[in-house]
Amino acid sequence: MRILTRSDLARVELVPSEVISVVEESYRALASGLSVNPSRQTVKPPDGHSVGHALVGRDGTREVVAFETSYRFYPRRERQYTTLSLYDDESGLPVALMDCARIATMRAPAASALIARECAAPGSRNALVIGTGVQGRQALPYLMATMPGLERLMVYGTHPDGLRAVRGAVPGEEVEIVEDLRAAAGEADVVLAAAGPKTPAAIEAGWLRPGALCVLVGYGLASSTLHRADRVLATSAARMAVTGTDLADARGRLRPVDVELPEVLAGSAWARLDADERIFAYNSGLAATDIALGHHLAQKATARELGQVIDLWR
Repeated sequence: MRILTRSDLARVELVPSEVISVVEESYRALASGLSVNPSRQTVKPPDGHSVGHALVGRDGTREVVAFETSYRFYPRRERQYTTLSLYDDESGLPVALMDCARIATMRAPAASALIARECAAPGSRNALVIGTGVQGRQALPYLMATMPGLERLMVYGTHPDGLRAVRGAVPGEEVEIVEDLRAAAGEADVVLAAAGPKTPAAIEAGWLRPGALCVLVGYGLASSTLHRADRVLATSAARMAVTGTDLADARGRLRPVDVELPEVLAGSAWARLDADERIFAYNSGLAATDIALGHHLAQKATARELGQVIDLWR
């Protein structure tokens, strides 16, 4: 078994277009039935001081079975550990046991970029990113990989270092820092909300222009953008029903999902039906994309002889 640490994986270079290609392939495999993406199992203590997740999935394109685990501990300083173990389902041999943190930081912006490519109205030129954390900093490089025609790039955030990092993530491109969020939202063709839970941002549906696309990765959108949308897309309707409960209306209900991203990418459904539709998209993680991206990373790391090979079963 090859053990790949966070430091090992940081030495593997991947450009946004490469990551997007792997993620798109995994969505297509899921839509075709080649891959299996079951629900995760979750455990919590009564006082809620920690949470553990576990799931198993299979990538039929790569012939890989994987187990993904996540453990988050909240008291005092928050700690989180995620792992992915991969097995070759043709040879029956283990591939790698690896840290999973980097996978999530790439998978989410890649999915958002695919959503934007499929859902943005024709002629979209203006993009607004909300948040300057890990996801906010990754958003624009990935978005520009699928929408090279973007002309105006805007960012809203409250942390000076984060704002500088967002600007630095797209060298040679001018990134406009906005303070009037309502005005910026009204001018944006694509709004990507990737802020943390403490953000003061909460864009309302009435602020958006006709044809606008809103993509929710973290926080930054009010629930009205979901409930008043003309069309709703999700990477997974089942995952949205579990993790999107903060968007529920006064009766505890979510706006139904009209279409899922895997079927759009597979060509079996339309993302947008009209140029003036306001679309809400919910981007949640799926095991299928993590498996594909993790396997791709493991292959590149193995080619460079990174990590340490150990015999766990000797």
